[in-house]
Amino acid sequence: MTYHRTPTTYVPGSRTLPRDYYVSPAILAEEKEKIHARSWCCIGRAAPLAEPGEYVVRTIADESLIVVRDREGVLHAFFNVCRHRGTRICREESGRFAQTIQCPYHAWTYGIDGRLIAAPHMQEVEGFHTADYPLHEAAIAEWDGFVFVNLANDPEPFDRVWAPMRARLQRYSLSRLSIGHRVAYDVAANWKLVFQNYSECLHCPTIHPKLATVLPYQSGANDFTEGPFLGGYMEIKAPNESATMSGRTCGRLVGDLPEDDRHRAFYYSLMPNLLLSLHPDYVNYYLVHPIAPDRTLVESEWLFHPDTLADPSSRPRDAIEFWDLTNRQDWEIVEWSQRGVSSRRYGTGPYSARESVPAAWDREYLRQMGRG
Repeated sequence: MTYHRTPTTYVPGSRTLPRDYYVSPAILAEEKEKIHARSWCCIGRAAPLAEPGEYVVRTIADESLIVVRDREGVLHAFFNVCRHRGTRICREESGRFAQTIQCPYHAWTYGIDGRLIAAPHMQEVEGFHTADYPLHEAAIAEWDGFVFVNLANDPEPFDRVWAPMRARLQRYSLSRLSIGHRVAYDVAANWKLVFQNYSECLHCPTIHPKLATVLPYQSGANDFTEGPFLGGYMEIKAPNESATMSGRTCGRLVGDLPEDDRHRAFYYSLMPNLLLSLHPDYVNYYLVHPIAPDRTLVESEWLFHPDTLADPSSRPRDAIEFWDLTNRQDWEIVEWSQRGVSSRRYGTGPYSARESVPAAWDREYLRQMGRG
């Protein structure tokens, strides 16, 4: 694959986004309609949905979805809306349906495949047929242990959209990894600041002194420099073996990695809501949920080879603590950024060559908003 040193992708004259993009409720509403409601959004791992009837409830672009696996092993993403009078059906965040999904209001009852199978007293209504009222369904895709949904009526096929990433990540065997830790961060900043911060390491020497000793910010190169998928690798500085508190590997390699990749960490921002960090011995990812112009929920999980979690001599906490420290440093600085860009005096500023990837992210964002 081809990698590009960051300065080669720099577009002279690139500037940051204007103030309104970070403070306007109207722009946030527009983003949800034009970006999140039309894109393949990751909702997390498939592990909680392994058995028939197991479900999770997730929110994308203010739409509540019931994601459930049916008896044939097929995943569905149902809008959490009863076909009778529109009542929200499911209140719990996760669980397991024994046989059916029932609305708590008037007991309309659906199979876990979404078919309406019971509607009290509707047999008295002329022309009513249960087959005409299945739960509304969103498009869904399962890839390497991750689950994605798309709210659009006629979305571009997932396999076509994600083809570039599928080929690049195959060597990491993501589908077999197990969840070792989960945390949710409530960040007082706009969701775009989270993406932009993740997309550059110019800030690393000042904000992340620990990280900078392991992953020098001038090392590495990018293999995605334009479009919805951006990022590349950074070199793990010897004698460090991985991005951990001790610098040692925390367990088994996650996949069949070539020698070069055993000394690299890859970081990708994947529009519209996934940040993916790949290390030789673990993977962690972030789901970015816009809540308000100045508030973002970030959910993160650390994934390990199953043998790492089963081996008492392994050190998964070494990786967890490294990134929890780094994450909290990031959230603090993006919250200060939010305070600054909210000022009446804030104006757009120039991106440097070392910020070519966040500048490319802005270009893709504006394109999806119809302003590119």
